[in-house]
Amino acid sequence: MISTVQDLAAEALFVSYLQPSECPSRQTVEETVTAMLLRHGSDGCAAGVAAEFGDHPEAAVRRMNWVRSELSVLLAAPRRPHFAS
Repeated sequence: MISTVQDLAAEALFVSYLQPSECPSRQTVEETVTAMLLRHGSDGCAAGVAAEFGDHPEAAVRRMNWVRSELSVLLAAPRRPHFAS
């Protein structure tokens, strides 16, 4: 089950506008994953990943490596409570 959730988050982050050069915060990554899932759905995110790997495989591999690295760091760190102001 957990790997399925991680895969879904990876696909959502992959199709997002975030770039490695932005060094996004945990909150930004979480909000982005949620936004992409709401916008595209799980099937839409998967389709976006597939299309990018078909059209630009070298760039897609680099992006997915960044996505997986970003998510592994995020999942390894303890989550701090987020309080709305």
